[in-house]
Amino acid sequence: MLDDRELVHDTARRARAAAHELRVMTREEKDRALVAMANALEADAAVIVRENEIDTARARENGLSAALIDRLTLDADRIAAIAQALRDVAALPDPVGEVIRGYTLPNGLQVRQVRVPIGVVGMIYEARPNVTVDAAGLCLKSGNAALLRGSSSAMKSNQALVSSMRSALTEQGLNPDAVQLVPGDTHESVKHLMTARGLVDVLIPRGGESLIRNIVENSTVPVIETGVGNCHVYVDAEADIDKAVALVVNSKTQRVSVCNAAETLLVHREVVDAFLPRALQALADAGVTVHADARFADAAAGGPCTVVNATDEDWAAEYYSLDLAAAIVDDIDQGIDHIRRWSSGHTEAIISDSQTAIAHFTARIDSAAIMVNASTRFTDGGEFGFGAEIGISTQKLHARGPMGLPELTSTTFVVTGDGHTRT
Repeated sequence: MLDDRELVHDTARRARAAAHELRVMTREEKDRALVAMANALEADAAVIVRENEIDTARARENGLSAALIDRLTLDADRIAAIAQALRDVAALPDPVGEVIRGYTLPNGLQVRQVRVPIGVVGMIYEARPNVTVDAAGLCLKSGNAALLRGSSSAMKSNQALVSSMRSALTEQGLNPDAVQLVPGDTHESVKHLMTARGLVDVLIPRGGESLIRNIVENSTVPVIETGVGNCHVYVDAEADIDKAVALVVNSKTQRVSVCNAAETLLVHREVVDAFLPRALQALADAGVTVHADARFADAAAGGPCTVVNATDEDWAAEYYSLDLAAAIVDDIDQGIDHIRRWSSGHTEAIISDSQTAIAHFTARIDSAAIMVNASTRFTDGGEFGFGAEIGISTQKLHARGPMGLPELTSTTFVVTGDGHTRT
């Protein structure tokens, strides 16, 4: 009988075998498989929802936060949206085989740099069954096998989703090991996946700060780091007040349990009188609690919003709740300095009608995404036209920002000669 380590590594070996088959599949074959997976998920929706209800009931018993339960929950509409994301991915161009650059050397050698699959992609993530499907679909389209290690809180949901997708692959005559759950529900199985160097080509973690840090610091498999979303909205002196109020409320409240929700509001002192009363009323109507610096708290005193004093923990927080840190700044550079100190490098937004201010902000902010007069909630692979995303990278090597199909490829140099020898 295999021990836990061998069970995980055997799963990875089967994934590697499937990856060799995926590598040479045509776009038509992959697209048919994606559509079949989407159809299967919709056909199995009742079963998936039933299994998900077991997970969510257990999550409530275990005291999981409302934000995590929201991420965990599946219903017919969410399953339909997940299935549609697979169809959207199928409609996208196949990145495999794309020539990134090609040229002929003076000696006649022809050099081409071509996109190729990475191989076996391992995903480690928390309470997000939609990631199970997004990752499987993006990996398949880009020619990679997906090894999926969701959290124990979503075990029943993930098992149902993967079972449905594997059945669809089998019906298409394809190797179902292209999509697998990593066996085990303990931290040991995560450790075995993290140390499967040579069997797994890359790991992509999605979850809280502690999970990501643990994987980045302890994995022997290369990691693409996805970061927490301490996102900022800066309201400039020349902001359109109507736009500013709408964008701040949308960035914070449209869905609080996601990484691209705004966590900090910075307001230029020159628009405090015009902006703050309307913004505070709108935030109060949405049930937001503001964690304010002294200047913001003074300006908000007696207003409709619940205001508490901010601490350093607030400036660093990814709340996942109807809480918002807020400060008044003297100028754009003070706002930029605040962002540089506290940002996680995910998404920052500027609201301004001044092209000078916008250019100043975008040139000096070093984050994966910068929104100009748009909600932070748009930092998302689906919204960017990627069909779905496998994560949002906050690192600077290989990939940065929402990661779609091209970010799930590597490259090979193909050099063609005619009996060329080097002297």
